[in-house]
Amino acid sequence: MSESPPLRVDAATAERQLRAFIEKFGETDQRLIRAVRSAVRRRLPTANELVWDNYNFFVIGYSPTERPTDSILSIAARANGVGLCFIHGASLPDPKGLLLGSGRQTRFIRVESASELSHPDVEELIDAAISRAKKPLPASGRGKLVIRSIAARQRPRRRALKQPASRAGGMNKSKPRRSAPRARLT
Repeated sequence: MSESPPLRVDAATAERQLRAFIEKFGETDQRLIRAVRSAVRRRLPTANELVWDNYNFFVIGYSPTERPTDSILSIAARANGVGLCFIHGASLPDPKGLLLGSGRQTRFIRVESASELSHPDVEELIDAAISRAKKPLPASGRGKLVIRSIAARQRPRRRALKQPASRAGGMNKSKPRRSAPRARLT
């Protein structure tokens, strides 16, 4: 799969675009995305932030280069929550079983609070991801914010409001979606 070139804009414009992408989410999710971004940015200050506002997800990838394939971690958000993705998570040691997913490469954890990123078990996963990266992070400097793509069509970014049972009328016969159980951080 070929990589599309980044959309070249100045830093101020990129920050405005990023802010607009985040503002598509509900207030609670906006706060969570900003807090997680801040925590990851503090942990990886020299990484470039690569941003995609795609159909399914809003993503901020953290990479030592401007190439998506060099990314180490990413924040992925959609209307039903925020996750921290470990791009090569399938090969990471995970003795506590925190990582979710079953693909050949990527694993993730669901993030309900930015403070979860400072949990020792999560910090170990982040350290392992950094140490196993194909390209090392720069030793100094500050990474750039790079807008990679903006999809013309997107899924809604806000959670759907639940209808009262009396209005829903029991008409929804579809099976409820099941998600993977979440390992508890203790």
